[in-house]
Amino acid sequence: MNRSSQIIRTSWIGIATNVLLAGFKGVVGILSNSVAIVMDAVNNLSDALSSVITIVGTKLSQRPADRKHPFGFGRIEYFSAIIIAVIVLSAGITSLIESVKNIFNPTPPEYTTTTLIVIVVAIVAKLILGQYVKHKGEQLNSDALIASGADALFDAIITLATLISAGIMLLWNVSLDGILGALISVVIIKAGIEMLASPINELLGTSISAELASQIKREVSSFEGVHGVFDLILHNYGHDVKIGSLHINVYDTMSAHDIHGLTRSISTYMFEKHGIIMTVGVYAVATGNNRRAELQTQVTQTLSAHNEIVQVHGFHYSEREQMLTVDVVPDISVHDDASLICQLTHEIQPLVPDMQVVIVVDHNYSEN
Repeated sequence: MNRSSQIIRTSWIGIATNVLLAGFKGVVGILSNSVAIVMDAVNNLSDALSSVITIVGTKLSQRPADRKHPFGFGRIEYFSAIIIAVIVLSAGITSLIESVKNIFNPTPPEYTTTTLIVIVVAIVAKLILGQYVKHKGEQLNSDALIASGADALFDAIITLATLISAGIMLLWNVSLDGILGALISVVIIKAGIEMLASPINELLGTSISAELASQIKREVSSFEGVHGVFDLILHNYGHDVKIGSLHINVYDTMSAHDIHGLTRSISTYMFEKHGIIMTVGVYAVATGNNRRAELQTQVTQTLSAHNEIVQVHGFHYSEREQMLTVDVVPDISVHDDASLICQLTHEIQPLVPDMQVVIVVDHNYSEN
């Protein structure tokens, strides 16, 4: 069973559980003439909405790419997760408002044996459902499932607070409904905001994890003929579509035919191993005893001597164009790129007084 099928199956389990809970509570509520239990049954039906949203989002994300959307529709999953997170956040805010009202204008609750049985059943069912759905979401890397599972767990926590309040009420005749509700509502609101962060960050574009960046650089460096890996960039268009680019150092003695074969091998490996459509650029490393190799060493040593420069690459020297270019990657302490370029250009210019010097500031797009 593929990832999408597993997400949809898990969501159907969520819908079935909520519908069964709603039916159970509805029957008990009608037989016991309890409006509260009947309303709670209706709430369970609305809880199934998050699972419906997950199913719809997953199915829409599977639509094939078209001319207007060449990278497919995988990012729709992120919108599903955002909608569910907003539902959780709205529930937390609504619960907080009602709980605060209950603190200042307390209404003594009435509990019966039937009510307590329903509460216990609801807690157990929601805890099992929430833990299962959230675990599957983490396993399948689905923000929508994680949010849906968290929604169920929060329902269980709210109901548990009701049970604790009922126990305190029966033992000491003290109502803590409002206070407990307010505290739990704050926790839910905080969780809702955190749930929003992950899919929003994915849509905005997050940095590559340090682990993945290191792994890719290590794997590409293992190819014969590669003498350095730089400028790794990765864009996520959903769980199954990743577009990336990087540059490799190769000796300037390597033929175009061999370079073509090397970059093709790397691209194929990246797609088969990581599912990344990788574009591989090339930097030529000067070899032999010539002016180009001598300048490359001098420029690299001069720039690397700066503590704020963490990497130097992309050296290119062209007598025909009367130009020397080189790329540098500064650390996060550097905020004024223009000033850095001016300073480094001033240092390099004496090495080639009759040529144009171009310093290009690159940035690190991983978490390192």
